[in-house]
This record gives sequence, structure tokens and C-alpha cells, in this order.
Amino acid sequence: MHQSRRQFIARAGLAAGLATAAPSILAADPPSERVRLGVIGLGRGMDHVVALLSVPHAEVAFVCDVDERRAAAAADRVEKQSGRRPKIHRDLRRLLAERELDAVTIATPNFWHAPATLLACAAGKHVYVEKPGSHNPREGELMVAAGIRHRRLVQMGNQRRSSESVRQAVAELRAGAIGPLRFARCHYSGARLSIGRGKPAPVPAWLDYDLWQGPVPERPYVDNLVHYNWHWRWHWGGGELANNGPHALDIARWGLGMEYPRRVNCTGGRYHFDDDQESPDTFESVYDFGTCGISWDCSSCTPRKGDTEGFVTFYGDAGVLAIDGSGSYRVLDPNGREQRAVKGRLADAPHFENFVEAIRSGTPLNSPIAEGQKSTLLCHLGNIAWRSGRTVDVDPKTGHLVGATRGMSRLWSREYRRGWEPKV
Repeated sequence: MHQSRRQFIARAGLAAGLATAAPSILAADPPSERVRLGVIGLGRGMDHVVALLSVPHAEVAFVCDVDERRAAAAADRVEKQSGRRPKIHRDLRRLLAERELDAVTIATPNFWHAPATLLACAAGKHVYVEKPGSHNPREGELMVAAGIRHRRLVQMGNQRRSSESVRQAVAELRAGAIGPLRFARCHYSGARLSIGRGKPAPVPAWLDYDLWQGPVPERPYVDNLVHYNWHWRWHWGGGELANNGPHALDIARWGLGMEYPRRVNCTGGRYHFDDDQESPDTFESVYDFGTCGISWDCSSCTPRKGDTEGFVTFYGDAGVLAIDGSGSYRVLDPNGREQRAVKGRLADAPHFENFVEAIRSGTPLNSPIAEGQKSTLLCHLGNIAWRSGRTVDVDPKTGHLVGATRGMSRLWSREYRRGWEPKV
């Protein structure tokens, strides 16, 4: 696609920075043959454990969770498969003090992603952090700054960046397979049920709820919050847009070759259940980049079985390229006739292997945090638009808000629990 001289220079500078960053880090801190990792948050983190056990030169040496049941189950899995039992921690700060720890993977709730990353970088550990990677835009900026200041590698867990088929699809788009690109539509549907109304209850013996809350202002424990339903409450999560949105929006932005939008709108609502959920369940978030656009169409509580749209569908003057959730893709001509189909497979291991090899040998990261957070910012901007009920104007050079209301500006960051304010 056509790019301005400014965009070319900016992208060339980013590429040069990524090419030179890893060797300088490695020169300062040569890695051992093995990379000793600690996995933090063992819900989604159990998938991290399973994937890392298959990655050459990776050792799951530590596991960490505020839920002692999850930590024990993860340690059992590692011991059974590798013959070595990892050390268990409940508090990630104690984990980060381990001298033999090289890197961490973070699969905690969203509100922990940035604070944990900042602490890890300051402790001299490399970081793999799940999407979205931040709870709000300001945290994304801080994560990028922390990696640079402490000379640490930080990879975001949008694993399709390491999918061979998705990378091939993006290469086809960039080579003009469907002509000049005009739009990318992202599609998500689910069958989520009501979470009901939470009731005050004693904190379970297996859970350190005080540590679970960590950096966010304290709230009483209720029985429908842990371990998943925090997603749908703004105090802790970012709704479906920050939950599943990063996967598709990242591919869309990557395929189009765009940086920041100039205008964002989000409309829809909570249509299905009268419960504790605060975020919308059915909505569309739309991003105008000036020369092209992206939309993310979400239906969390009603599977659209008759809808044939792909996970991410690109529209060009000479056809359509549609990528499904597994990474398989099809190329169609302008009349909708299939020209070719490429089979893909969704897996975590290649993304972890890329992270481990970046630490060991300076291989470029497939999703450095600065790139990943540009995609996450789309999710944050969509949420700001929905929560404020207004179209959000954005500076396409910086991604910052333009002419924001007080309510919009307030959502750029958040309040933190005393003593947990993020620092770089």
C-alpha cells in the first residue's frame, strides 16, 4: 500500500530498533543454554506451561499463582512431563527475586499485566505477557518505556503473529494479492451465559484475595468474580473488546499496515442479561485510518451460526482474503469465487519458541510490546468511545486523544491501590 515518507521513515526506524535491541541486551546479559522461566497466573497460564514444555531450551523452573490449587496442579504437570518439579510461589514479587530466573510469562487478569511487567523488567527479567497487556492506554505506554529503560525483551501474547499461515496471508496482502486494501472486518460470536448477581461471601481458603486485587483499589469479595467474571466489570477488565478483540484487531491492523486511527466509534449495548456485567455484549467498534478502516463486530451471547464472515476478512479492489480463527485463509476474486485456500493451525508453542530464541540468540520478536500495544490501543479506544457515548478523535501520529472530554481523559489511565502506583 502507498505510504508517506514519514510513515516509511518511522517504520524503518522501528525495524532498525528491533534489529539492534536484542544484541545489545544479550551483550549485557549473556543467556545460558537453557532459559529458566516462571509462569505467573495458572488459568490461561497452564496453556503456557504445556507449550513451554515442548519448546527447546526452555525450562519451567517456577510457577506462581494466588490460587494454591492452580499452582500445585501446574507444578504436578511440569514434574510429570519433565521429571523436575518447579518451585511454587504465591507472590510474584518473591518470584522475581529468584536469581536463577531469566524470564516470566504473565497470564494474570488484565489489571495485573502492566504492573507485573514493570516489576519484572525492573528485576532484570524478560517478559512474555498475555493480551491485552494493559488495562488502559497509559499502562501500555509505561510497558514500552520499561522494556527500553531496563533493556528487557517484552513480547505480547498475540500468538497468531507467529503462525506460519497468518504470516503468509499478511505477506500476500502486502504483495497486492487482492489489490489496494480498503477495509478489514473482524467478527466474533460466543455463547456466554449470565453471571448473575454476586453475593458477599467468605474468601475461599485456597485464594489470597488481597494479593489477587494487588494494584487495584480494594473491593469486597463476591461469589461471582474469581476467576473469570472480572472481565465484564470495568474496575478489573475491559469487556469482550479487551478480551477477544486484540486477537483479530491485531491481524487487521497488521495486514493493512496501519499505525493509529484518526477516529473511533463504538455502538451497541447490554441486551441479553440483567446481571453484574457492565460491558456491552453486542456491539460494533469502528476505526477510521483515513485511507482505510477496520471494524470489530461482536455478539458475545448469541453464536451466529449462519454468519459466514471470517475471523478477519480483508476487502481489496481485486478481491477478498478471509482468515479464520485457526489461521487458515481463503482468497476470493471480486465475484466471490475461491481462488485458493491455505490450511493453518492455531498453536501457542511457536510464539513461545520465538520468545525463547530472542533471549538466547537475538532472534527478533514477532510481537514486541511496542507493536502489540498499538493493537491493544484500538480496544481501549473502542471502550472509551462506548463508555463516553461519543466518537473519539485521535492524533494519527501518536495515538493520543484529541479534544477529549474530561470523561474520556479519565479513562486514559486509572486509580491504583496505595503503594502500587506504576513506575518505570
